[in-house]
Amino acid sequence: MPNLLCVGTAGMSVWFSRDDGETWIRPYIESGLYLEARVWALSAHPKRPGEVLAGTDSGLYRWNEGDQKWTHLPSVLDGYDIWAMAQAPDDPDTIVVGTQPAAIFVSTDGGKSFTPAQGSFADACIFVGKPRVTQIIFDPVDKDTLWAGVEIDGVHRSTDRGRTWKKVGQGINSEDIHGLAIIRQEGIRNGSKLVYATTNRGLNLSRDNGETFAFQELDSPWQYTRTIVPRADGDATVFLTNGNGPPGSTGRLLRSTDHGAHWQDANLPGELNSTPWTVATHPSNPKLIFVCSNLGQLFRSTDGGETWTKLPREFGEVRSTIWQPLP
Repeated sequence: MPNLLCVGTAGMSVWFSRDDGETWIRPYIESGLYLEARVWALSAHPKRPGEVLAGTDSGLYRWNEGDQKWTHLPSVLDGYDIWAMAQAPDDPDTIVVGTQPAAIFVSTDGGKSFTPAQGSFADACIFVGKPRVTQIIFDPVDKDTLWAGVEIDGVHRSTDRGRTWKKVGQGINSEDIHGLAIIRQEGIRNGSKLVYATTNRGLNLSRDNGETFAFQELDSPWQYTRTIVPRADGDATVFLTNGNGPPGSTGRLLRSTDHGAHWQDANLPGELNSTPWTVATHPSNPKLIFVCSNLGQLFRSTDGGETWTKLPREFGEVRSTIWQPLP
């Protein structure tokens, strides 16, 4: 069964591979998406194989593998850059989107319409001008809870499937949130939950459902962290991207096998050109993992992160990477 690997770029649209990264194509403009679109976020759902959602600088698009076409889904989102996106695990038609300027919108009809969520987000950022929602995730323990990271406005939590949001996270060492992960500790503390947040100043951990965070220093030359992702076969193995800044000139992929308590270098091969930026994993084959650096280097593991191969293809600036099995 082939897989569909997608890389969203900042200025070169979406690239597709159907042989696990060996060869690549970028559909021409007649496919429905501008060839030089900036694609900040990608999403796919296990119940919709062959379908991909792309959040861009010109609204939301849906890819259909059957006819090899992008379809624009016109909505209020056309006036925003779409920086983050998540689909409910139990319902692919529930789509929660985060934007720049910072706002969150919810669709329950597969993207036909979006309703603004209730929440308060910062309207100015010293680094990027207008704050942006950098990640949205559904809580794997509580299906009605969602989490959002805002650059720069800290961690926000929703307990009603994204309709209303509250800022949480007292004690976090930076409001510049890059990534979030919810780690289930099955068999530990009666299945307690860890909430991780990555920032420009390092990794932060909450043990009280996001109410408070504490800095977790890394044994690394740098504390800058970007993406934190549990491997898809369970939450004990977690990947963390770490480097010397955005985009940076070098970095490391870190791996933990104990829910993030300890980290080791995953030993990406060769000389990295920037901070590792994205990690793609899928429950259909948790051993197959892809990592991209911010400036387009691509790495693949087929043994769950034990060893890595650098693939020959390099992109420009990468923002999102996902893969899914095709039907």
